Amino acid sequence: MPTRRGLVLGAGALAALPPWRRALPPWRRARAADAAERHGLSSFGELKYGPDFAHFDYVNPMAPRGGRFSAQLAATTGNQSLNTFNTLNIFVLRGDGAAGMPLTFDSLMVRALDEPDALYGLVARAVTVSPDGLTYTFALRPQARFHDGSPLTARDAAFSLKLLRDKGHPEIAEVIRPMTDARADGDGRLVVTFEPGRARDLPLFVAQLPLFSAAYYAGRDFEASTLEAPLGSGPYRVGAVDPGRSIGLERVPDYWAAELPVNVGQNNFDAIRYEYFRDRTVAFEAFKSGAFTFREEFTARVWATGYDFPAMNEGRLVRETVPDARPSGTQGWWINTRRAAFRDPRVREAIGLCFDFEWSNRNLMYGAYARTASFFENSDLKATGKPSAEELALLEPFKDLPPEVFGEAWAPPVSDGSGQDRALLKRADALLREAGCTRQGGSLLLPGGQPLTLEFLDEDPVFQAVTQPFIRNLGLLGIRASLRTVDPSQYQARLKDFDFDVTPRRYSSGLTPGVELRETYGSRSAGTAGSNNLSGIANPAIDALLTAVADATSRAELTTACRALDRVLRAGRYWVPMWYASTHRLALWDVYGRPATPPKYDLGAPGTWWFDADKAKRIGRD
Repeated sequence: MPTRRGLVLGAGALAALPPWRRALPPWRRARAADAAERHGLSSFGELKYGPDFAHFDYVNPMAPRGGRFSAQLAATTGNQSLNTFNTLNIFVLRGDGAAGMPLTFDSLMVRALDEPDALYGLVARAVTVSPDGLTYTFALRPQARFHDGSPLTARDAAFSLKLLRDKGHPEIAEVIRPMTDARADGDGRLVVTFEPGRARDLPLFVAQLPLFSAAYYAGRDFEASTLEAPLGSGPYRVGAVDPGRSIGLERVPDYWAAELPVNVGQNNFDAIRYEYFRDRTVAFEAFKSGAFTFREEFTARVWATGYDFPAMNEGRLVRETVPDARPSGTQGWWINTRRAAFRDPRVREAIGLCFDFEWSNRNLMYGAYARTASFFENSDLKATGKPSAEELALLEPFKDLPPEVFGEAWAPPVSDGSGQDRALLKRADALLREAGCTRQGGSLLLPGGQPLTLEFLDEDPVFQAVTQPFIRNLGLLGIRASLRTVDPSQYQARLKDFDFDVTPRRYSSGLTPGVELRETYGSRSAGTAGSNNLSGIANPAIDALLTAVADATSRAELTTACRALDRVLRAGRYWVPMWYASTHRLALWDVYGRPATPPKYDLGAPGTWWFDADKAKRIGRD
């Protein structure tokens, strides 16, 4: 089955000051020595690569350049949609953004894909951090250039960061609100300041934001939906655009940063193309015919039964399963608690008990998945067993938490696999009665006397086969449920306004989660149009734990805070968890080369891959 959006504030007042807030955060304990220039940043000061590294270990520095990479968009950011696009501006709320646009912009620093969270300099040669950790001064490379040849200066960088804070997509703007200022000290020095008590990872988040030309936007509306190719400075520029169907990117031959250590062995394709299809069957047929050449398969049925066709049997295509060491994220049906019908967690739990994962996995998904239980599944951040003493220290100040938070970590029950587990349906019925629901004429009535109705909203019919049995089980309890599939533009508009009952979505979570979680689970984001807080989670205890995650001063503290947060989120029954797999399923036309040592925390495609002319000639695709 497909995954959903990958990447995207404001904690409520704390009822008490728990022990983890008594310790001074690291930037307040910093020594004067911390004011020295740094070539990289990480959450806890851990850096694998020294200041003179030549290239990342997971690249081939001698990789050939040329050829084309073509694929579908598999994960979204900003305003992107998986199924269509009508704007090249992905950094604002308006419109459905096109794939590949991040490749056209540079940032101050970039991630190393074999470390949990380390950044190294791109536009910024180095950074200096003030002793109190509230001022970051970036030394910019004088050779940085936009695609029109104009210099990328500290003035452009300062303009960009303030523009994103004030007018950017909520996924960005809400996170960087505690950035108080960004100013240029001449052309080569950018000074960024933060509010006292800022989140631990906020400077890292800021350092990875796209940089725009102030001159370019002097006469343009940044918030507009537009198909005009923006002026960037990255390794690619926009090529051919067919709105809603495809977008091409062309490698910039004189890219100013091509030989920097963070780019050696990367950006090897002359052209990158993303194809769009509103129908998944049509998309798969297009892949089989060679319309695009890279596919990550998210549908277990297709993976199990769909690859018996000539090109595959003749060896022109290859299939492989690649381990995925990243947290699997939180894929599920999100229940909109802003609506009165779903405010009682007992009602939400009863809804979840009607989904028979075991039956669906065996009969519809070929046993390819495991059930998701955690908001940090497939990682050490997942809560297991009973809380540790350190977790209890974070949880005990909040006396109104459900008792289960202090016991064994909640997990969805295992059904008997019949598709209609009578025991689970009986339990769901009991929960609904506890919540004050009654029945009349076969309909379940809420305490106020209104029928309980539920609409599953989606932009893609791919989940239909799994949702329909779910709906039938809801009907056995008297809940009138239905599935509505709308076009991508309407879907995005309704999500932005939180105009839905239940909708499927996957949120990815990094190895070092931090301030960005507030945009998905924080009280302030619950009322922010277009935020990722689809369920409308607004809970002071969760807000406090989000702050604990963001302020953790070591990886051990981070793990403890995430596990405590995981327990409280699970207890809220804000979603009906779906499933996950700890691997990537890849199907490729055999035209690609890749490094012998892949990055641990990423596929590396297309960034570290290259076009293999000999392979392509062998299968007739040269």
